Amino acid sequence: MIDPQSALIYTMVLVSASDSDMTDSELQTIGDIVKHLPVFSDFAASKLTTTAQDCAKSLGGDDGLEKTLELIAGSLPKHLHETAYALSCDVAAADGEASQEELRVLELIRYRLNVGRLESAAIERGARARYAKL
Repeated sequence: MIDPQSALIYTMVLVSASDSDMTDSELQTIGDIVKHLPVFSDFAASKLTTTAQDCAKSLGGDDGLEKTLELIAGSLPKHLHETAYALSCDVAAADGEASQEELRVLELIRYRLNVGRLESAAIERGARARYAKL
């Protein structure tokens, strides 16, 4: 098990790394989220890099994706499941375009965390609106 804040970071890293291209805008978004959202108020920002590296190690092992998803789901209290999905959507939207790999990982996260279709649609629409460009 990992702490809930690390599990939230794992979901964001998972989406960012899914297409093998962690863009600057995705990394910036992850950093901004950790610095500004209340759920991370007692999380030491200096632990972000280590936590992201731990996620990468988890993903690199046998059945890495499946085991990492299990770890995330097992470490998050139910009331943070939608939060995790929302943060993941924000990272996918950060660079203006979600790849097919990112969309697939979002689907896996949504399924694993039991985020309903109506809730996920609202979360996705909110992320799309927040990251719209002129």
